[in-house]
Amino acid sequence: MTIFEAQTKEERLALIEETAKAFKERAYKHDIEGTFPYENYEDLKAIRYPAATVPKKYGGLEISLVEMLKAQEIIASYDGSTGLSIGWHMGITKNIAELNVWEKEKYASYAKEVVEKNVLLNSAATELATGSPTRGNLPQTYAVEREDGWVLNGRKAFTTLSPILDYFAVTASIEGTDEVGNFLVPRHTPGLEVVETWDSVGMQATGSHDIVLKDVQVAKDDLLHYLTPGDKGAQGWLLHIPACYLGIAKGAMREALQFATTYSPANIEGTISDIPTVKHKIGEIELLLLEMESILYRVARKWDESDDAVRQTMKAELGAVKVSVVNKANKVVDLAMRIVGARSLSAKNPLQRYYRDVRAGLHNPPMDDMTLVVLADQSITQFKERPQ
Repeated sequence: MTIFEAQTKEERLALIEETAKAFKERAYKHDIEGTFPYENYEDLKAIRYPAATVPKKYGGLEISLVEMLKAQEIIASYDGSTGLSIGWHMGITKNIAELNVWEKEKYASYAKEVVEKNVLLNSAATELATGSPTRGNLPQTYAVEREDGWVLNGRKAFTTLSPILDYFAVTASIEGTDEVGNFLVPRHTPGLEVVETWDSVGMQATGSHDIVLKDVQVAKDDLLHYLTPGDKGAQGWLLHIPACYLGIAKGAMREALQFATTYSPANIEGTISDIPTVKHKIGEIELLLLEMESILYRVARKWDESDDAVRQTMKAELGAVKVSVVNKANKVVDLAMRIVGARSLSAKNPLQRYYRDVRAGLHNPPMDDMTLVVLADQSITQFKERPQ
């Protein structure tokens, strides 16, 4: 069965959960061995998940942002690395269609490949020398225009899913201008090399290696569109990031409850779930999870129900969701580990991996400091404009 054969959203999500359950056991193996979970993506492709955000007119399901986040949350609750990684493809595919920034024929061709072949795409934008592209620095990767196309040279870091990507959306400065272009580079283009540099202790199985481009030649129409460095406006699809960390938090809660309801030391009757201090921690986690779900899905529903004019007023809200959810998710995992105690630090216990993975969210965009400044500026402006 595939998600295209499911009759309802609930059936699709149930199928995704059934598929993702196997990711939990594999996550331990890949974390210990430092390997990439190829089989997880084969499973997701088998149910045709990569095509879920492709528009219906191109043969996809065109699921809502809310449904996409629910699915991402489920996947991440079993393996954060897989959840975050596939989320980039799902979100970018959705975002391109919503913004309509590619030439129609180009997107139609890409969408057909996703639907028929389960191809995967991610952005290659970050560079170690310039930092996060959200900071507005021009990429040092550069593109030179030739009569028959473009030639790209440079190096990109943190290219998640690099072991299996079919396409890289590479940002590059246009030589001789102040412009930045976004170029579509197929995986097997001569001159493109994946260099295995990823050694992070958190989100270890994302395969976020460097890619090196040496005289990579692409066609004229592979310049997808021009970019404005820094401010990209409101981007609802980036909520896949907090959805991932909400999923990790729920996975940690699941582990804590499993332990608390089965562990019975010799000096007590029943299990430790009957102890008031343990109940207090469980209650704290539940409160945090409710708060996280509330802000994430309230804002996601608003995005789904709004036109572009309203969406472009939502940048502060979207950033606030990420900051709030990720910081609360870190608290949830900490509380879960306090419930389980020293056993949570065992290499075989998923909680120590959840702890390392959830920390990575603090470094995903948008950053806390930038979001807080945006929120402050919005508050100050609204106050000044309000009749006193």
